[in-house]
Amino acid sequence: MRPHDLNLLMIFDAIMTEGAITRAADRLSMTQPAVSNALSRMRTAWNDELFVKDGRGIQPTSFAKNLWSQIQGPLGELEVAVNPTDFNPATAKRTFRIAATDSIVSMVWGPLRKVIENEAPGINIHAIPNYDMETDKILKDAEAELTFSKYQEPGSVIRAEHVLDPSWVVVMRPDHPLAKSQLTLEDFIAADHLLVSVTGDVTGPTDQVLANLGLKRRVAMSVNQFYNATPLLKESNLICVAPSLVMEKEIFSGELAVFETPVEIISSPLSVMWHKRQDQDAGLQWLRGLVVKFIRERVQRHEMLLSQCCRKAYCAETVKRFMDQRNMDCEAFTPAHLQTPSNDEETKIIAGKQTA
Repeated sequence: MRPHDLNLLMIFDAIMTEGAITRAADRLSMTQPAVSNALSRMRTAWNDELFVKDGRGIQPTSFAKNLWSQIQGPLGELEVAVNPTDFNPATAKRTFRIAATDSIVSMVWGPLRKVIENEAPGINIHAIPNYDMETDKILKDAEAELTFSKYQEPGSVIRAEHVLDPSWVVVMRPDHPLAKSQLTLEDFIAADHLLVSVTGDVTGPTDQVLANLGLKRRVAMSVNQFYNATPLLKESNLICVAPSLVMEKEIFSGELAVFETPVEIISSPLSVMWHKRQDQDAGLQWLRGLVVKFIRERVQRHEMLLSQCCRKAYCAETVKRFMDQRNMDCEAFTPAHLQTPSNDEETKIIAGKQTA
């Protein structure tokens, strides 16, 4: 390969990564006219338009997307080979993009900013939307260096490190009629439920567990963001099954009462993920180490506090009776036909979390 061909590929990679000629120029410490001239040479050499205008931005052609998918790995390996230790937080000037939900931002951004101000003043951290089903695409297209997902695809080009197992709880307003010392399964089924569904689906993990018992709850309302759930819960008789971390502020401030889930809900492990082409990226290793550390410290502190305020709900004997009846006749449960078990029958079982 001729030297100028490699230079064009590096400029092309920067334009694809940044999605704009101006940002690519900043990334490469070049002038905008110089990058534009290089793009003209690319179009001539590769006989393709490469990028077309789309409003105020640009969009890559199919040829450009295909080319980029083939050169990302080799370029990354070449950069690491040439600069294997070329990262010093104190002097580095670099922008990292993390695809993160609001809950991840709330856990990580504060402590991460303190480290940056004290130890890495040239580092920028930008958040981009995180859509769980598009995790692979976000990383493969280099839209972000890190993202978070509930799954890890074995043998893929995506790497993952486990960071937490979400704890599911039931929350409601403190003066809710059901906000007593214990939430029974019968009361849980009879209540009106609020479901937070990003996709718009009106069923969740709770509904699958209930269906296995021959039970069904009423999802009376749904919202697509947890941000909208708290005001509804505080002003109504709705109850909501949610990851405790997402409702942490409201739970620990006393704005919402919190209970164990009356049925066992198995949580999906959450992992931080990156593309294998950046396995040896010292800068990303530094950032990833901080992110994992902050999340695990926050989870440990959260679970300790949650164990002090979470009220009982799970009753093994009640669930067993439902399962027995389900196995015998596969008929739906009618609450009036069953009795509430006595206190000495109650057994605390952790419902898809490490602490309750």
